[in-house]
Amino acid sequence: RDFLPRGSGIVTRRPLILQLIFSKTEYAEFLHCKSKKFTDFDEVRQEIEAETDRVTGTNKGISPVPINLRVYSPHVLNLTLIDLPGITKVPVGDQPQDIEFQIRDMILQFISRESSLILAVTPANMDLANSDALKMAKEVDPQGLRTIGVITKLDLMDEGTDARDVLENKLLPLRRGYIGVVNRSQKDIDGKKDIRAALAAERKFFLSHPAYRHMAERMGTPHLQRVLNQQLTNHIRETLPSLRSKLQSQLLSLEKEVEEYKNFRPDDPARKTKALLQMVQQFGVDFEKRIEGSGDQVDTLELSGGARINRIFHERFPFELVKMEFDEKDLRREISYAIKNIHGIPRDRTGLFTPDLAFEAIVKKQVVKLKEPCLKCVDLVIQELINTVRQCTSKLGSYPRLREETERIVTTHIREREGKTKDQILLLIDIELSYINTNHEDFIGFAKLWDRCGIPLISCLAPGVLQVIRRGWLTINNISIMKGGSKEYWFVLTAESLSWYKDEEEKEKKYMLPLDNLKIRDVEKGFMSTKHIFAIFNTEQRNVYKDLRQIELACDSQEDVDSWKASFLRAGVYPEKGDHSLLFQTESEDGAQENTFSMDPQLERQVETIRNLVDSYVGIINKSIRDLMPKTIMHLMINNTKDFIHSELLAFLYSSSDQSSLMEESAEQAQRRDETLRMYQALQEALAIIGDISTSTVSTPVPPPVDDTWLQPGAGHSLGRKSRRDPPWAPPWAPPSPRDAAQEGPPGPAPGPPEAGGDPGTPPEGDPGGRSRANLGPPPPEPA
Repeated sequence: RDFLPRGSGIVTRRPLILQLIFSKTEYAEFLHCKSKKFTDFDEVRQEIEAETDRVTGTNKGISPVPINLRVYSPHVLNLTLIDLPGITKVPVGDQPQDIEFQIRDMILQFISRESSLILAVTPANMDLANSDALKMAKEVDPQGLRTIGVITKLDLMDEGTDARDVLENKLLPLRRGYIGVVNRSQKDIDGKKDIRAALAAERKFFLSHPAYRHMAERMGTPHLQRVLNQQLTNHIRETLPSLRSKLQSQLLSLEKEVEEYKNFRPDDPARKTKALLQMVQQFGVDFEKRIEGSGDQVDTLELSGGARINRIFHERFPFELVKMEFDEKDLRREISYAIKNIHGIPRDRTGLFTPDLAFEAIVKKQVVKLKEPCLKCVDLVIQELINTVRQCTSKLGSYPRLREETERIVTTHIREREGKTKDQILLLIDIELSYINTNHEDFIGFAKLWDRCGIPLISCLAPGVLQVIRRGWLTINNISIMKGGSKEYWFVLTAESLSWYKDEEEKEKKYMLPLDNLKIRDVEKGFMSTKHIFAIFNTEQRNVYKDLRQIELACDSQEDVDSWKASFLRAGVYPEKGDHSLLFQTESEDGAQENTFSMDPQLERQVETIRNLVDSYVGIINKSIRDLMPKTIMHLMINNTKDFIHSELLAFLYSSSDQSSLMEESAEQAQRRDETLRMYQALQEALAIIGDISTSTVSTPVPPPVDDTWLQPGAGHSLGRKSRRDPPWAPPWAPPSPRDAAQEGPPGPAPGPPEAGGDPGTPPEGDPGGRSRANLGPPPPEPA
């Protein structure tokens, strides 16, 4: 059949994948117009030309996108061939400047496949050593297992010359040898010479030519077809076991999915009801598993579901509480105002007793601040619950309406529970505000004072049981050398006293100094000293420690000195000339804010007392809230949502919309089901066909290696010259001489399984260079 386009210059501008399939009837079909069967092969040629022009244009453009053509005929062997563009050097028409590299890449894309057989086509009237086709074949098939040489235009050689040495594989040998063909000339093509007549003329040429008559049975297009078909047979025989295993594994992977579709009847109401029940039940199970952390679908990439909620409870919420730590200066100022305001105009200056009302006022103000992080915690948990619902409904993707309704109903329920949960959280905080339990066993000083005094702690000053303001190492700098010299001690500062010990274990107390009438002054650093010094002295000119009127305390840096001074300020010990580190804002008569500082040690000690008591009591509240928050959220929101999904979701779905519309499949799901069933059926048929194939087919042995050094770079030969190493070669399939066997080594590995390939047509006149032909294997399942 004459259907491949012919002409001068580059004609094949797109790869043509040609599948020859044995059939009782003869017709052709294209992949791009599958519904149409071509019986007139002139129309096939016209369609090839039109499809080429559609993609590449009409001015010699090229494209790597292949054209797929199937030819069914009783006169063909099962082969798949790929007709590739000829190797072009110079761009013409609309071809880009890098046309040579584009065509080279296109050809390599096909001939690099291990399953392809390469037909390296070279005209007999050109130097074989300059064949680009042979050179490219050598790059991808260095062992020569997949390459067959094809010599064309034998009838166009100059008189007195022939290609006998090449065809006998003597001059430039290939492992699989060369096959000569004589196709129609351009004149024959233009004159519509019949293919059968051309094949008869070809056979007559080989039988009558004195140089080729002895090898006529191994020449010609029919012999080339038989060689290719034999290679296809070998390939099928070698790949059947692995192909069967691959098909069986694919079939097993589809079994589970196909099981769901086996009894599928779209219009069966019972099926829809059953599917709805299964979907809702599965959704409830998935939601519970994600919250509780059990199940087979564990996310290994990130935290999800219950793990994220647990992180909110035990990491994020405590962190939000810690962030609420109050500003020290602001808190002390608020306490000071509260004490003064509660005393009003006291008869005893600032009062002999620390007022419990000031403590309650400050505590309540701190507890109210807990509302914001608690409500934020509820919001974070709600967001995680909604995300978990969306993840669980992803399995309902086959039914978009069901998924949408399920998400809406469950999310609405979660939002309803949000209000009740937040109300309960606020109620818990209001309960804490309603009664300040100073008898709590964790409240500082309670155990000692209640046993000793029998009165509430906050109604009096409690010496010796207050929280420590500061601990740390300090050096007493002014002890004389006679008495041991400067020495470092472990100091402990409370609101009542300054004590120092031998070391930080606080077992051996050296001295305890009451803070009454003490003040601080700066001391200049000594000439040789690197320490920074400040001193403590008594305003009534009494000795502070033994015979010392003042104690000089040394630190390593000025920052440490300033820090200790601030700690002494909290204990009511002030600088000699006043220090503006501790400022209180007061209003002047005209309403303006002005900064003053208190010089009343009694007030400062009361401030310190309440400040420590507030710190202790707020810690108790925080501990209680951290415990109650997760329990409240779990009970009112998470567990309630799980119960709702298991017991009420189905009823809400039935009442929300029509069941039939709820269970309408998506178009994607219907397409997926059809494709899966079709694939499953095709795999079953393929395995049945493979089971019927007889593996007792005749196979041909692999030809021995040949001397292919002529194909190495820089080792060019011409048709009229032989290499010094070229032996007097026997016929193509004969074993090598002993000398060559020694040089070449043992026969190479078994050939890569070529599927088949061939060129039943004729290269166009003027098609520069040779052509590469490759094949992709048989179209399943006809090779059986």
